[in-house]
Order: sequence, then structure tokens, then C-alpha cells
Amino acid sequence: MIWHCKPFSELSTHTLYQLLKLRCDVFVVEQNCPYPELDGLDMLPETRHLYAIRDNTIVAYARLLAKDDSYEDHTSIGRVVVAAQYRKEKLGHALIDQAIKQTFALWPSTNIKIGAQFHLKKVYQSHGFEVASEPYMEDGIEHCLMTLAY
Repeated sequence: MIWHCKPFSELSTHTLYQLLKLRCDVFVVEQNCPYPELDGLDMLPETRHLYAIRDNTIVAYARLLAKDDSYEDHTSIGRVVVAAQYRKEKLGHALIDQAIKQTFALWPSTNIKIGAQFHLKKVYQSHGFEVASEPYMEDGIEHCLMTLAY
């Protein structure tokens, strides 16, 4: 498996298609959640797209957002997704580890804030995130804010 972390401008059309297809397959279709997946944040100059490729297929992905692009005074990790057929391999943990490492490397000394799906709270806590809000509904799915200090 090979990890990549690139800005939007460096993504090939083939890679971009695979990334967006994975996100839509999971967040829109699998979770039965129609929402504005293309929100304008993908193309921001500092946004980075972290993804893992195995056998010419993207198997895991996360979007890394610069300070203030999603949350005031915080960077953010979002759109965290692993292709269904690879979830049994625990790639989600490797993805979160890579996302944290890359986010702190890109924007040192800045804390991370995420809007985590509530049922995944313990997964993020195992990587050092702390709950920072009461549960709330977003697009029909229960979430909570979580933070990770630099």
C-alpha cells in the first residue's frame, strides 16, 4: 500500500474520480445520506487529499483542511473513509494515524478539530482525540466535535 498526500491541483482526473466515487459510495449511497458532498473545500489552496493505493485502487482517503478553513483556530480532518472490502483489515486506524501525522507536519503547533460520527467516537479516542461537544445531528447522522492537541 502506498500513501499519497496532494493538493487538488496535483490530482490526476483518474485519481480525483476514484476519490469522489469512494466518498459518494460510502457517504451518500451506503449511509443513505443525500448531502452536498462537493462543498468547495476540496479545491482550497491548502487542502490536502490523503489517500492509500493498493493494486491501482484507492482503498482509504481523508481530507486535510488548513487552520480556519473548517473550524476557527483549528485544522481539520474529514471525509475519513475506507472502501468496504478493506475495512476488515483495520485500514481506518492506519488512515487516522497518517492523517494526524500529515496534518501536524503541514500545520505545526495547530490543534485538530473534527466532526466525528458519534458511533466512531471510541475509534478517534484511541488516537488521542477528546470529545468537545454534546452529540448533534448532521445530515441525519449523530456526530460530536472532537479535538486533538498538538
